[in-house]
Amino acid sequence: MTSSIENSAEYNYFRSSVPLRVIVVDNSSFSPGWKVYDCGPKHIRSPLIFLPPVSGTADIFFQLMLNLSRKGYRTLSAEHPPYWKVQDWCEGFRKLLDHYEFEKVHLFGASLGGFLAQKFADTTFLRPRVISLFLCNSFHDTSVFNYNDSCTMFHFLPSVILKKMVTGSLPVENNDVDIHNSIEFMVKKLDSLQQSDIASRLTLNCLQNKVDATRLQHIAITLMDVYDDYALSYHVQETLTEMYPKAKRATLKSGGNFPYLSRTDDCTLHLQIHLRPFEDTPYSAKVIGDEVGTSS
Repeated sequence: MTSSIENSAEYNYFRSSVPLRVIVVDNSSFSPGWKVYDCGPKHIRSPLIFLPPVSGTADIFFQLMLNLSRKGYRTLSAEHPPYWKVQDWCEGFRKLLDHYEFEKVHLFGASLGGFLAQKFADTTFLRPRVISLFLCNSFHDTSVFNYNDSCTMFHFLPSVILKKMVTGSLPVENNDVDIHNSIEFMVKKLDSLQQSDIASRLTLNCLQNKVDATRLQHIAITLMDVYDDYALSYHVQETLTEMYPKAKRATLKSGGNFPYLSRTDDCTLHLQIHLRPFEDTPYSAKVIGDEVGTSS
């Protein structure tokens, strides 16, 4: 059974017009590679790259990618293969940027994607590869999940248990139609993932690790969160704000766990505001002039 978002004209247009590419960057012959959508003018060398949460696939950002590409931005969405250590993920992502010959990029990270975006900026601070960060419902310290002692067992758990761990914090019903549809869509995406994908993501999400925020203070950061209920606590939200006192805030009255699906117009606007200061620099994610449109 498909979700309402899967049946939408915009989603079908995205899937038919923007090709999914699989990029293998690791030496292991067993690596399935990164799954990447690349949307917008290809000559842009500092694009915005979306990184999904535990439950997400690369296509969950389709609406933001279409919205921004129509305004002249180049965006990519990158879904990583199984990595079991954060440092391995960071090395794999570095190789992905090298594959595309991107010197520096803007990163949008949702939940786990936001944590990994911060860690990549942290680990590359001596040779910066990240121009800016847009963090959505994210965190900087995995200890908030209290799974460090047991996360090494995720590798052996069946998919059904892992999926319940991910969906356990999601509301069963929501009177907001857009939020309800976003949950429905994300659950479908979670169902499409392999056991190794979910287990490795949960391991990255829960294995003890934290960001050295002092190394990121020079980076332009926007923190997006919502006032209504979502998986992370208010304390986690406020702690992240304290870590980045210079960060801009993009707070939505509502939007749930996945505002990039339930409040796409608001997210698009906040992303434009976030990226605007770079438009007259070598690191602009937007084309200059009239060359606007979606290209594959």
